[in-house]
Amino acid sequence: ITSCVNEVSIPIYAQHIDPIEPGSNTGWTLPEAIKTVGASGTLINHSEHRLNLADIDTCISRARTLELDTLVCANNVATSKAVSTFSPMMIAVEPPELIGGDISVTTADPGIVKNTVDAVRTINKSVKILCGAGVKNGKDVAKAIELGTDGVLLASGVVKSKDKEAVLRDLASDI
Repeated sequence: ITSCVNEVSIPIYAQHIDPIEPGSNTGWTLPEAIKTVGASGTLINHSEHRLNLADIDTCISRARTLELDTLVCANNVATSKAVSTFSPMMIAVEPPELIGGDISVTTADPGIVKNTVDAVRTINKSVKILCGAGVKNGKDVAKAIELGTDGVLLASGVVKSKDKEAVLRDLASDI
């Protein structure tokens, strides 16, 4: 993370933190360590590293204490609603079966996106809502915005591409 922080002027997020305090926690990611190396925030509860709701709540609280932004991934509307009560900075709805695939959640299941937006905004209007899973192009981004999200969360659409700059330009083309 430190090398990224030193090379770019955009916020850098850690992939994960654990719901722990300083002490004997070998193999765990201490929120203070993420802060010390210069991260601005962290993902919490990615589908590849799921946590229970109590641990998500603790991670958000620990990050807030350290003034780290929080982006919590949720696999469905119910999880998004529950997480919104913890007041993270952002929630990203990402059905796991679509992550890294070729079909965007905005095409495969626009209802989960719209229903998440409606549910979260009913509970906590201050939480930014993103959608992820299969987002690959500007049309996917435009559809996500049309469905009420504040933006998208993506990685593989850019990371797996041969021309990353062209993909990034396309992602921003329809907004």
